[in-house]
Amino acid sequence: MRIPHRWIWRAAIFIVVLILFVFYNRSSRKPSRAQAASPPAVPVVTTVAKTGDQPIYLNGLGLVTAFKSVTLRTRVDGELLRFAVREGQMVSQGDLIAEIDPRPFQVELIQAEGQSERDQALLANATVDLERYRVLYSEDSIPRQQLDTQVATVHQFEATVKADRGPIENAKLQLTYTRLTSPITGRIGLRGIDPGNIVHATDTNGLAIVTQLQPIAVIFNIAEDNVPAVMKKLRAGRRLIVEAYDRDLKNKIATGTLLTIDNQADVNTGTVRFKAIFQNDDNALFANQFVNARLLVDVKHGAILIPAGAIQHGPQATFVFVVKKDSTVEMRNVAVGPIEHDVASIDQGLAPGEVIVTEGVDKLQQGTKVTERQ
Repeated sequence: MRIPHRWIWRAAIFIVVLILFVFYNRSSRKPSRAQAASPPAVPVVTTVAKTGDQPIYLNGLGLVTAFKSVTLRTRVDGELLRFAVREGQMVSQGDLIAEIDPRPFQVELIQAEGQSERDQALLANATVDLERYRVLYSEDSIPRQQLDTQVATVHQFEATVKADRGPIENAKLQLTYTRLTSPITGRIGLRGIDPGNIVHATDTNGLAIVTQLQPIAVIFNIAEDNVPAVMKKLRAGRRLIVEAYDRDLKNKIATGTLLTIDNQADVNTGTVRFKAIFQNDDNALFANQFVNARLLVDVKHGAILIPAGAIQHGPQATFVFVVKKDSTVEMRNVAVGPIEHDVASIDQGLAPGEVIVTEGVDKLQQGTKVTERQ
């Protein structure tokens, strides 16, 4: 039986389509198997472990404290006439701050001086009479008793004149108190009373406060376990640097030196108070300001330094991911030293020049292939 040509063509087309389908199906499966056998590389950010100097600090919360702070109070009663300085102005020792009405005390001085002049005139007259009596007594014209009485009168007036100097000096002193001057060099704060008010020596609040700003101190607390190491350096004559930072420990405000250490520890906190001195030439520090104090106790030279973000903490150990030459990573246990400003020193487990992963570690494990971006 003869098969028609159209069936032959249909069978040939079917066979060709079947062959193409099988070929396409096999070719589409090969990449997926290869992909399953070799997963894609993980992109990461890397850096190189370097050597350098690592400072070692002791940190503590500090309070800026003025060496001298004086509340200006009046010693006399009277009307406050004027303030000679502006609020917040820098003043020097001896500068006039405020003035109280001096007229009542000037009147007292005039009265005291008048009384003294009157008594001096009486003394002068008694002294002249005494000289006359001595002449008369030498001529045997008056009795001895009259001469002795005149001598006593002169001594009495001399004592009166001497006593008159007390009210005079007191009136002058009261006049001095009407001018309030600064006893120290520093910055004056906000005034506590306005001119025109009556002030009294018994007033509780003062007229203003003058605070010394240059130099200024910072008192901060350090754990008592660190005191022996610091004391050893102080006894050796070392000058220890103290840095004052803001609350976020990001901006350095001033740099000073350690002045002394307290003689006892706080039993409640287990800390010891340290006192540092700052020259404060730019007036960046002011009294009763809270700062973070950082005491530089040592510098670790030739340390292996890496970013602190590269350090990973596991349940068993602390480790980093080290990139090997074949672009795979290795979990390496390390011993971490001091960390300062997001830079960590490695005491053991890492060598200078090795490449470590700093970002993208969440997708890594032992042997993962990576692509680096420094």
